[in-house]
Amino acid sequence: MNLLPLRWSLLLTLKSRMHSVTLFPVYLTVKKAFFALVANGVRAAPLWDTEKQSFVGMLTITDFIIILHRYYKSPMVQIYELEEHKLETWREVYLQATFKPLVNISPDASLFDAVYTLIKNKIHRLPVIDPVTGNALYILTHKRILKFLQLFMCEMPKPAFMKQTLGELGIGTYKDIAFIHPDTPIIKALNIFVEKRVSALPVVDESGKVVDIYSKFDVINLAAEKTYNNLDITVTQALKHRSQYFEGVMKCHKMETMETIVDRIVKAEVHRLVVVDERSSIEGIVSLSDILQALVLSPADACKEDNLPE
Repeated sequence: MNLLPLRWSLLLTLKSRMHSVTLFPVYLTVKKAFFALVANGVRAAPLWDTEKQSFVGMLTITDFIIILHRYYKSPMVQIYELEEHKLETWREVYLQATFKPLVNISPDASLFDAVYTLIKNKIHRLPVIDPVTGNALYILTHKRILKFLQLFMCEMPKPAFMKQTLGELGIGTYKDIAFIHPDTPIIKALNIFVEKRVSALPVVDESGKVVDIYSKFDVINLAAEKTYNNLDITVTQALKHRSQYFEGVMKCHKMETMETIVDRIVKAEVHRLVVVDERSSIEGIVSLSDILQALVLSPADACKEDNLPE
């Protein structure tokens, strides 16, 4: 694709889309922090350490899942670590020797830098922090970047590969796809999230048909409904408490073009499409990360190779 917009600075491309960033102090209790995520309608928040006077990490729904995965015993046993621990205590226990500094980016960096940082670090949220003031300006996501690129592509000639099919381009994951069934207990789904490091699990019925999807974002409803003390309920029971209207599983086929795929995922405002066959049986998953890799990083790598001296 035309790489011009990828060289623009984040400040230039996203200034009109800036919004206030919700910050959490590390002395906040874990329980209050997750309730605050729900109350503010956000999926993640930067963590501020007043002693260090700096951002030290991000709190995400993945943290909530890991806590439930680690400490849940039964509906009869309260999860002390969730109820009483402070965020700084949880970080010390969880990170231990694996501490890593907060991955962030400057507003002067390019859009390409942002895509590269998100994908290479395998993260879904990238704080944009002013290096002078230390303020968090906004949080970049795959979804926000792809939406911008799609708007830009509407005004420019589309690259030829946008007319190629998903199958021809080989975009997505098609091996060892993790999935669950309608009667799978929530705790088992959480275990799969942690062990397989996936962000969503297609729900497949007894005939092999994809009938629903359980994503990490759905897990935060356990905090919203205060039902995280009973994780033995089924996925079907849990999905009855979705806080937002659910239009159904967003699907696609291998024979659909890249252009169609991008349009569908942007308009639906979802993080992935489930690739199915004519019987609606699961074949694979195409994520926002897969699409940005194909749209941005792969063409950039190809340009580098073309410019190498012979």
